[in-house]
Amino acid sequence: MCTNIVYEWLKTLQLPQYAESFVDNGYDDLEVCKQIGDPDLDAIGVAVPHHRRRIHEAVRRLKEADERAAGLYFT
Repeated sequence: MCTNIVYEWLKTLQLPQYAESFVDNGYDDLEVCKQIGDPDLDAIGVAVPHHRRRIHEAVRRLKEADERAAGLYFT
């Protein structure tokens, strides 16, 4: 089993079963994970609709956290 930031992130989403597929498909850090869309989830093998929604919501939160952090540099 892989132990990295993506595994930890998926574990907090209660979806650690996808960690190996994420890494195998090149999603081995959160910066890359921010680019995930539906075709990527298809390739990774995330077929369960509520798992997909959970991942999309988590990606949205990652992007929002980046936007808030970027704003700190301008204040």
